[in-house]
Amino acid sequence: MGNGRSHLGQRVCSQFLPAEQDEVDRLFDALSSKSSSNTSPRSFSLKALKSHTGEALPPEMVTRLYDGMRRIDLTGQAKGPSESVTQEQFTVSMSHLLKGNSKDKSLMILKMISATDGPVKAREIQKFTEDLVGSVVHVLTHRQELRGWSPKKAPGAPSRVQVLAAQLLSEMKLADGKKVLGPQQLDCECDQAVIEDWVFRAHLVATFLSVVIHRGFFLHLSLDLATLVPERRVDQGQEFDSVLDILSVIYINSHLPREQQPCWHLLFSSELHGHSFSQLCGRIPRRGPCVLLLEDHDGHVFGGFASCSWEIKPQFQGDNRCFLFSISPSMAVYTCTGYNDHYMYLNQGQQTIPNGLGMGGQHDYFGLWVDVDFGRGHSKAKPTCTTYNSPQLSAQEDFRFEKMEVWAAKSGKSILDVDPEAQALLEISGRSRHSEGLRQVPDQE
Repeated sequence: MGNGRSHLGQRVCSQFLPAEQDEVDRLFDALSSKSSSNTSPRSFSLKALKSHTGEALPPEMVTRLYDGMRRIDLTGQAKGPSESVTQEQFTVSMSHLLKGNSKDKSLMILKMISATDGPVKAREIQKFTEDLVGSVVHVLTHRQELRGWSPKKAPGAPSRVQVLAAQLLSEMKLADGKKVLGPQQLDCECDQAVIEDWVFRAHLVATFLSVVIHRGFFLHLSLDLATLVPERRVDQGQEFDSVLDILSVIYINSHLPREQQPCWHLLFSSELHGHSFSQLCGRIPRRGPCVLLLEDHDGHVFGGFASCSWEIKPQFQGDNRCFLFSISPSMAVYTCTGYNDHYMYLNQGQQTIPNGLGMGGQHDYFGLWVDVDFGRGHSKAKPTCTTYNSPQLSAQEDFRFEKMEVWAAKSGKSILDVDPEAQALLEISGRSRHSEGLRQVPDQE
C-alpha cells in the first residue's frame, strides 16, 4: 500500500495527509473489490459505488458523483469519460471535493453536471443544487445525525429543499454581473469561472459536498457537524412541533457567530408556554444571544437573531451582529446597514412608548414587531427597513400569528465543562449524579 501510494503520488496531485490518503485508498480498495472487472489498472463501476452507499444517498447523487469522477481527464488526451473510475481519478476527485479550493470544486461540479467542458445552463446548476441539498437531508436522516431536529417537509410548495437551493443559486453572479434571481436567468450560460466564484460566495455548497462525501461514502475522516447542525435542546416534557426543519436550522445557523452555533436551547414556545407576552418577557431576558421566529397566518416564517441578552427597558439595545431573516416563502438574511442602532427593543408596562418586542426601524415602524397584545405584529418596510435593509417579512404589513419560538444559541458548554473546580466541588458535595440538570441555564424570574 505504501509503495503504491508513493507511486500514485508521482502521477496525481493529492492534497491529503498520509493518514487521510490511507483512508481514501482503503475506500478505493473496497469499491474496486466489488467490481467484477479484472482489467488493469484497477477501477470500480457505478454498480459498485451504489452497492457501497446503499440507501445512504439518493441514486441520482451517486450517479452524479460517479460521472464527475470518470470524467476527470488526467492525460488531457481522453476522448470522453472512462468506462469506470480508476484509482487516480478517484484520488484526484476526492482531493478536489474535500480538500480543494473553489477552482477545484467548481471543476468537479461542472463534471458532475455535464460531460463536456463547455458552459452549462443556470437551470442545470439549479437542478444540481436541489439534488445536493436534498442529499444532505437524506444522508443526515439515514445516519441519524439530525441532532434532534426534524427532516419534515413544510406544507405547500415550493419545498424547503427548493427554497434553500434557490437561495444558494441567488448568490451566483453571471458573466454580465447579474444574479440568478428568477426564471428569466435560468437559460443563461455559466462557465467554470462563474461556478468558481459561486462556490466561493455560497460557502454552504462546499460544506454540503463534504457532508455528502463523508457520510454517504462512509469515509472515516473527521467531520465536525456541530457548527453545521446545532444540538436541539428542549427541557424534559416540553416536546412540541417546531416550525423549524433541518434545512431552515442549517441556513440560520450558518449566519450565527461561531460560538453560538453548536447548541440551540428552547426558551419560549407559544405552543408550550401560551399566547402570552408576559410569559415571553419572563422567559427570554438575560439568557444570552437568541434566535426568535414566528409563522404568520399566511404561512410566512421569519424572525431575527438577537446577538445580546434581551433586557426589558425603554431603550434600544443589541449590536451590529443582529440580523433579520426569512425562511418561507424564501430564505434570506438581512444584516445591519449602519444607518442607526435600533437593533433590539423589548418593553412592557409603559404608558407613553410602545410595549412589545421589536427589531429594526423605529417606534411604530419596526422591521419586525411583536405586540404586547400577543398574536399581533407588524413588519413595515417602504421600501426597506432602515436598520437591516430588509423588505416586509410578513405576508401582510400588519399580521397575526399563532406560533412563535425563541431559542438560546450557545456553545453547548456549561460551567461543568469549562471549570474543573466547579465539577470537583459538585462531586464532593455528593451531587454529581444531578450535574446534567445543572448544565441547563435556569429560568430567570
